[in-house]
Amino acid sequence: MDSSFGKGCHLHLIDGSAFIFRAYHALPPLTRKSDGLPIGAVAGFCNMLFKQVEDNKSGDAPTHVAVIFDHSGKTFRNDLYDQYKANRPPAPEDLRPQFPLTRQATRAFNIACIEIEGFEADDIIATLSRQADEAGGRCTIISSDKDMMQLVGGGVEMLDVMKGKRIDREGVFEKFGVGPERVVDVQALAGDSVDNVPGAPGIGLKTAALLINEYGDLETLLERSSEIKQPKRRQTLIDNDKLIRISRDLVKLDTHMDLDFTLESLEIREPDPEELLNFLNEMEFRTLTKRVADKMGVDAPTPAEVPTNKAAEARPIVEFNPEKYECVRDAVELQRWIDAAYRRGWVAVDTETTGLNEMTADLVGISLCVEAGEACYIPLAHLADAGEDLFASNAKAEGQIELQSALDMLQPMLEDPSIIKIGQNMKYDAKILKRYGISVAPIDDTMLMSYAMNAGIHNHGMDTLSERYLEHSPIPIKSLLGTGKSAITFDKVPVDEAVKYAAEDADITLRLWQEFKPQLHQKRVTNVYETLERPLVPVLAEMEMHGIKVDRDTLSRMSNAFAQKMAGLEAEIHEMAGENFNVGSPKQLGEILFDKMGIEGGKKGKTGAYTTGADILEDLAAEGHDLPARVLDWRQLSKLKSTYTDALQSHINPDTGRVHTSYSIAGANTGRLASTEPNLQNIPVRSEEGRRIREAFVADEGKTLISLDYSQIELRILAHIAGIETLQQAFKDGHDIHAMTASEMFDVPLDQMTPEIRRQAKGINFGVIYGISGFGLARNLRIPRKEAQGFIDRYFERFPGIRDYMDETIKFARDHEYVQTLFGRKINTPEINAKGPHAGFAKRAAINAPIQGTAADVIRRAMIRMPAAIQGLPAKMLLQVHDELIFEVEDGAVDETISVVREVMENASMPAIKLDVPLEVDAGQGANWAEAH
Repeated sequence: MDSSFGKGCHLHLIDGSAFIFRAYHALPPLTRKSDGLPIGAVAGFCNMLFKQVEDNKSGDAPTHVAVIFDHSGKTFRNDLYDQYKANRPPAPEDLRPQFPLTRQATRAFNIACIEIEGFEADDIIATLSRQADEAGGRCTIISSDKDMMQLVGGGVEMLDVMKGKRIDREGVFEKFGVGPERVVDVQALAGDSVDNVPGAPGIGLKTAALLINEYGDLETLLERSSEIKQPKRRQTLIDNDKLIRISRDLVKLDTHMDLDFTLESLEIREPDPEELLNFLNEMEFRTLTKRVADKMGVDAPTPAEVPTNKAAEARPIVEFNPEKYECVRDAVELQRWIDAAYRRGWVAVDTETTGLNEMTADLVGISLCVEAGEACYIPLAHLADAGEDLFASNAKAEGQIELQSALDMLQPMLEDPSIIKIGQNMKYDAKILKRYGISVAPIDDTMLMSYAMNAGIHNHGMDTLSERYLEHSPIPIKSLLGTGKSAITFDKVPVDEAVKYAAEDADITLRLWQEFKPQLHQKRVTNVYETLERPLVPVLAEMEMHGIKVDRDTLSRMSNAFAQKMAGLEAEIHEMAGENFNVGSPKQLGEILFDKMGIEGGKKGKTGAYTTGADILEDLAAEGHDLPARVLDWRQLSKLKSTYTDALQSHINPDTGRVHTSYSIAGANTGRLASTEPNLQNIPVRSEEGRRIREAFVADEGKTLISLDYSQIELRILAHIAGIETLQQAFKDGHDIHAMTASEMFDVPLDQMTPEIRRQAKGINFGVIYGISGFGLARNLRIPRKEAQGFIDRYFERFPGIRDYMDETIKFARDHEYVQTLFGRKINTPEINAKGPHAGFAKRAAINAPIQGTAADVIRRAMIRMPAAIQGLPAKMLLQVHDELIFEVEDGAVDETISVVREVMENASMPAIKLDVPLEVDAGQGANWAEAH
């Protein structure tokens, strides 16, 4: 068959995320016998794919097919509206490890598997369906998602396979009361509680359709909203004009994504019998394996043997029995548990509190476990039952040890260096207990053990680990606290119920520790855990508790200044346009740019409105058009105001006057820390206004903030790992690495170097680290793709060691399904052997991971050594932001502290690794973070 896509071709686009959730909710929980891995959703997903493959062989069969998945993380819609999908609960613990398995299943069936960071599956489907329609082919979207009904029309239809129902224009009208071209208008008015799209309060689908049919489209309706006869409806539209427009941008799918693959690459391919059957057999799907083998006319493989865990076999099997957990109500009983911990030399510890914020939550109780199946809960601050009104009484429930008395008894044991305190995410419990005067040490952390062994394979929450490794589903916290507005705090949970839940947590933690501890050595990650993970816990806990001072008045002034500047920009934009219009309205902006001003390059979507995304405006600005440049400035200010100067004020702790971010050690696969509540690692630094936000982070009176930042650490690590002698020598000689690269590549003497040539070399230097494509570099540098690819080709010719490194890294990853940092951190790459469009993402991740991971390990090593290095100095480490550390220092000790910190950071790789290039650290100081950086 001709591989080109056009007339006579039929594309099937399968909504992979919908398939997964349908399978998860339709089937009972199922775990793999060999290791307890949840596989119920994977089983249902595979059955659906098998049916799809079989259906493709008869009737109106497709010629091309792809499964489209949502990529985890934020999308551009979160930038438009930070509350987008905020109400959605996290995926169930037992579903999360199944997500990557469904990708593996798709590839095993030899179907294109597509997901793109920063975009939802719906946008990818929207773009592909448009491309198929414009190419003269047909497209069937296999989904029941109402959001995709806006795409129906022409050669595009939908199919709900669960109901066997096709959805065409008439089906869309039946659902929304309007045709596909007006679905977005109706959704913008009605909103969507599932995705937290605000819409217009009180207006549902029927009313929205009535209004749109009466006025023709949303824009006309909003412009003529004052004419509506019903007073309440009229006022609702007037008051919520901005929210409705935002809602329209949220629900409108992007039909013009830049894709680095073609429709032709989605051509149907027969599955490889061996690969598919091996996957199904590995999942232990015996019935499906046989069915597939019979259909393919081959012999089914021998059923996978269930491996045994010798470490687990050596221990007697102890059932989870909540009735055996003990409630400790007096000092005699508590002392018995303390004595047991001393006899054993270890104890699992877990705290129960009134909330998740360690700086404000109150301690409610503590649970202990010293033997599997033997655990207790010590209630300390539970409230008496107030009858039906859970908030009517603050009286303590009876039968509890006085809180301070219990802590006085526990403190010696919790601080005793001869007893290991075992926790799951121990940083949380350590911070809670520290606020009550107890410094817990030494510690072991089952979450970090799992992270050291299995980063990239599954998450490391207790529920996941318990179900996967202990074949036990913990009591869900929601069963005690409830959900939503009626949820209670743990101090209002009856003590008898609290005992079963809290003691079980300690019991699970101890069992996981017994499972994981011997595996660290077997999997050769003991050094990673002991030198990079475990010792970082107390360092981060102290940093987080100290926090950084933030000046609320400065943030308020910035918000006001941004608002004024936005108003000035609006006036300037209106003057350029020759008329007033809503700068935040993409439709109105498009009409101004492409209709009134006649600028070339305008593209319309299916709704008939011009697209005015940032990429389009940036291209127009680069061509010298002033109005789109000013709109970009306005949008940037709007984001800075809402996301930072306004939002940061709510994170200032009223008791300390400081912001206390929380670092996730086990968040990123590469070892990079993630900052949350608030995220202080994403404060923009490329624009002047963005940099100004750091002015609000200030030092206390009589103190100074100092910042020490690794200089080009990832490029230095690349030069070392890839053995590029010219780059190594340039770093040793202290040369301008970007100018040197430009000189090498473009044969331009250093004394004739121009800023533009250096900028291009800088873009290539940093892009290569991330395995950038010619397309990506073209966008970054705003140059033609052919020219960008030429730069990359020339770069590899001049520095052949980089290409060798990339090829060797990809080969290693394919052979082992992981890559390693210089310090032995394993970064699993389960999708490295992917086929089709997703293969490029997996390769780039594998190339970058050893470099970014090694840089992350270096700064971790520096942070772990820092408390001892600055002991005796009047200095506190406050923040880590990627390659930068921020300290608060008394004025008289600034120079000495900089000297000490710089020495620690520049020698952080030693003695484990002696790099072939020097690590250099830039230092700054000031009254605020902006001055210090």
